[in-house]
Amino acid sequence: MHLPEPTAVGPYFALRTDTDELAGAGGHLPLDEEAVLLRVETVGRRLGTEDRRVAASVAFQGIAGRLLSIGLGSAVLTGRLPDLASPALRWHPLLTAPDDLRLPGAPLLPPAADPVAQLAATVIEARLVPLHELTRASARVSARLLWGNAGSSLGGALLVLHTWCRERGRTDDATRALTFARGLFEHPLLAGTGTLSVTGGTPAFVRDTCCLYYRVPTGGGMCGDCVLRHPPRSRAAGNTPPG
Repeated sequence: MHLPEPTAVGPYFALRTDTDELAGAGGHLPLDEEAVLLRVETVGRRLGTEDRRVAASVAFQGIAGRLLSIGLGSAVLTGRLPDLASPALRWHPLLTAPDDLRLPGAPLLPPAADPVAQLAATVIEARLVPLHELTRASARVSARLLWGNAGSSLGGALLVLHTWCRERGRTDDATRALTFARGLFEHPLLAGTGTLSVTGGTPAFVRDTCCLYYRVPTGGGMCGDCVLRHPPRSRAAGNTPPG
């Protein structure tokens, strides 16, 4: 089972709520050092890279995207936030959305007078800060780069949610999604990670750092919100992305 309404937006917004453990090596684990190391190794293997910085960067962006999507989607569409800071939250580092995150029963936090502050405390401070520290311990990757990944994840979640709401005539929800995201981008850890703009009613985010995905040996290419806009012409010349 999954949270019903946020799940309708897409797999990144889904949160398993059942108590049944999924089969598979590793299983669902707390969001701790073991889970992060397994996830970094899994991502590196799937990308075909031995560069742990690349694997760690992509791994962190993935979990940041899941947590921010679930949090933003739930707050906007239901007015309630599942307790993503709960120690009962589990992560299966060998799987991908929507079966990687599981919170049995999905306990909800009380309605908040300030939903943005609640989102920031629950997702950014209680979850992303420790995951950020564990990811940096797994590889020599820039702290600023990783927070840029979180900003990129928030921008992506906003675009998907905002588009979904507008397509269904849920203009109030679309407006609320934009308001909440703007508020989160004012958090000290996300402020300065990029530029959020709205053109023709559609939000767009351009980050100020690079996630290193272009270094994937099989040709990762450039992300749509990348600060570089095109691959560096010469890595040998020291043309490395900001981070």
